[in-house]
Amino acid sequence: MIYAYPWDVLGDPAAPARLAALGVDAVALAASYHSVRAATPFHPTHRLVDARAACYVPVRPSAWTGRLVPATPSWTSPDAFIRARDLLRAEGLAVHAWVVLTHSSPLGSADPDLAVRNAFGDTYPYALCPSHSDVADYCRTLVREIVELGKPDAVILEACGPMGFRHGGTHEKTDGADWSQVQADLLSLCFCAACAGRYPWGLAPLVRAGVDGSPNSVEDALGDLAPAVREVRTGLAEELQRLVVPEAGALPVTLHASPDPWATGPFAWTGPEAPVRTLVGSCWGDVEPSAEKLTRLRALASPGTRIGAYVLALPPRPADPVRMREEMDRYASAGAEEFHIYHGGLASAGRLRAITDALAMRR
Repeated sequence: MIYAYPWDVLGDPAAPARLAALGVDAVALAASYHSVRAATPFHPTHRLVDARAACYVPVRPSAWTGRLVPATPSWTSPDAFIRARDLLRAEGLAVHAWVVLTHSSPLGSADPDLAVRNAFGDTYPYALCPSHSDVADYCRTLVREIVELGKPDAVILEACGPMGFRHGGTHEKTDGADWSQVQADLLSLCFCAACAGRYPWGLAPLVRAGVDGSPNSVEDALGDLAPAVREVRTGLAEELQRLVVPEAGALPVTLHASPDPWATGPFAWTGPEAPVRTLVGSCWGDVEPSAEKLTRLRALASPGTRIGAYVLALPPRPADPVRMREEMDRYASAGAEEFHIYHGGLASAGRLRAITDALAMRR
């Protein structure tokens, strides 16, 4: 499966055939997405799209009666997903609706009380907190409307759980602080009005001390409070997943998932009782598959679950089909039965050739 945006397809008559020629059987097409500045190296009329978070099926006022309403895109048509879907299907490709849920800078900025707030009181406007019923209702409506109006072949859910400190909504300028993953996990704990009451008393000072210290783990920082806090965080992800997945009806649903109970962001924690059959783990990061990523991919497996690997075909990965195939083989040995390749619209001609050759080598 290759990932793409609607604007990669619309206005470029060659795009559907170009994606089909990669040797994939489906396209994960963005039906709702966060803010992005995206390259379009093949498009006949432009070379980038600067897009704010939006929904790419029509936004019907009759359906959106809650506090949060997604934006309609001005940079492409309001029914961009539907139009691109039809063009891709004409090439024999299945179209999965790629739905980003709790990641929206415009909505979080307009309603900051619904956004994640860390233990220091800093708000993350790109991160909607699913503790709020307004956010949960927004996510349910978003999936329901995309399924009803977009009529995809399947649904892929990203950010189906709490967003956190990393994967922000603006240019990243925090890496210089050299915070560890443990500190980033602590900064990802939300203390908004809806979350704060769920935690044990006295948590915020422990979190602040952990961020300013050098704990070996989140559990080390939180001490005796760690099990109760972990239950709150995993429960929050489970609640949203159980609310949202039924909105897809009979369509197959895939979750971008992580086995880490402290995970936030696009790949939120997903437990062994996940209400879907297919879980896709992030295999980004190191140029070569690390032991940690292979272990995490294996940890997603449970009886009856199909595992996918989300692999990057963009820099810093070399545009080398042999290395790409070897990488896929290693993820397959860790249990991956399908590959989600990022990204068919952003990749150069050389990288598209590498994807095509790598997939051909695996057949």
